[in-house]
Order: sequence, then C-alpha cells, then structure tokens
Amino acid sequence: MPKASPTAFSILISQDLTYILKYAIIATIYGRKEITMIEIIKSIILGIVEGITEWLPISSTGHLILVDEFLKLKQSEDFKKMFDVVIQLGAIMAVVVIFWHKLWPFGKKENNAPLSDKGFGAYIKKDIFQMWFKVLAACIPAAVVGLLFDDWIDEHFYNPWTVAVALIVFGIAFIIVENWNKGRSPKVTDISQLTYKAAFIIGMFQLIAAVFPGTSRSGATIVGALMIGISRTVAAEFTFYLAVPVMFGASLLKLAKFGLDFSGTELAVLAAGMITAFVVSLFVIKFLMGYIKKHDFKVFGWYRIVLGALVILYFAIK
Repeated sequence: MPKASPTAFSILISQDLTYILKYAIIATIYGRKEITMIEIIKSIILGIVEGITEWLPISSTGHLILVDEFLKLKQSEDFKKMFDVVIQLGAIMAVVVIFWHKLWPFGKKENNAPLSDKGFGAYIKKDIFQMWFKVLAACIPAAVVGLLFDDWIDEHFYNPWTVAVALIVFGIAFIIVENWNKGRSPKVTDISQLTYKAAFIIGMFQLIAAVFPGTSRSGATIVGALMIGISRTVAAEFTFYLAVPVMFGASLLKLAKFGLDFSGTELAVLAAGMITAFVVSLFVIKFLMGYIKKHDFKVFGWYRIVLGALVILYFAIK
C-alpha cells in the first residue's frame, strides 16, 4: 500500500477550505446574516492553535479555552463546548494519513507478522492487531470516566484557573522527569515491546488529562511512558495512536449531546476549524518526530510554567 502524501492531502483539504471561504463570502454578500467571514477567520485561527497544540505536549484544550477569552466565537455555549472537542478530529485525521501503513491491520505488502502463511490469515498483520489491543487497554480508564462524568468535569474544571494550574504542575513534572531520565537507557525502544501493563499505566496518565484541561493528553501520556522506561520516540508514537480512538470517542459523545441539526454558520465554522487543524497537524507531527530524536521535552516544560504564570497573572488583575 503506497504511503499517503501529506502534501497531496494538504492541497485537497486547502481546496475544500477555499470553497468554504467562498461560500461564506457569497452568503455575506447576499445578506445571509447567519454566516459571516469573521466567524470563519476565527475558526481558522482556532484550527491553527489546535493543529499545533494537539501534538506538542502543551495542551490543545487548555489553549483553546484561553484563546476563547480573546477570540470568542459568536455561537452558543453548547456549540463552543462541542467545537473545542470535535475540532480535534481534523488533527486526528493527520495521524491516520501519516501513519496509515502502521495503523491499517490488513494487507499482504509489508506484512512482517502474518497470522498465517496462506489464505485469509496471510493478509492479517498480527503485530498491528496486537498494537491496537494495547491501545484499547490504554483507553479503558479515560473511556469509563468520560462516559460517567463528562458533564460534571465540564462544569467544574473547564475554566482558566484549572488550565493555569495544570500547565504549571505538568510543566514542572516534565522538567523533573527529564532530569531523572537523563543518562538512563530506555527499556522499550520499539512499540512492539510495549506490554499491556505498560499500555494500561499510560492510559491512567491519559485519564489525568481527560479530567483536568491544561494537562495535555500527549504531555501526560509521554511523562507516564518516560517514567516506566519507554523511549521518547515510542512514547510519542504510541501517544499519536492512542489519540485516534480516544478523540473519535470523545467527539462522538459531544456530537451525540449536541445533535446534528447544525445551522449554516455552525457547519461552516466547524468544517473550517477541522480542515485547518488537519493541514497544520501534518507538519507539526513531522516536526515533533524529528525534534525528539535529538532533544528532550524540557523546553515544553518551561513554556508551560511561563504560560501558566501569565494566565494566573492575567485573570488575577482582570
């Protein structure tokens, strides 16, 4: 199976985004007040923020909550809560495109671990199926808590103060863990070496991010992985894979609660944000995978601490 080209997908998605923008312009010219260019532009900016912060360990949801203080979408509160989660689907699709050959468990080409030598089993990639079972094991904690307490978590923790504290706490955690990890040889250097126990432990760290916005899902899982002896590359890659079912599930939950009866404005705003997040994510993922081969995560820890302090200062004097 040929690998997907991020450039080709970017061009295709950009064409779709251009169509949305043209629609917004035409709608505005003809007096359709329910959709405006300014809302589309806001959504694109939020898509850029999402595409960058979803994969860097600095919290995408936290940044979206903070950006909303200065760049408010003129939509209902229910829509904005749904938008902050579902926009992440665009970013997740970038993972599917880039890592398709490592995620799709069927095919005879590049099948290093077939279920059997002949018949249908020769088309089943046993190692990829095993990887997906480990991803599902890691999803259990966040899935259970999300289904039971999603509304309660939104009500009590989705605010700038929680984001600021989580940014600082996990920023400090990054620096401490990286200093502790310096000079140590990782026990796991390939994703196939990851055990179900290790996957579940990583899932418990992901649960922290599911409860406290500002923690960063990727940040929490990477910190957890480093603490149990997993290499940065494997930790980041497993985090990307883990995002696929987690964010699809979270998005479906939010869509089910919001409903599918979108207005023209809501549909255009959501589509523009998701498409932008997808395009930006293609490049950010490539950058991060190259960056961690030569650098640690401490710079992100310092960024989180500074940002968290600025957030506290801003809301203290607001």
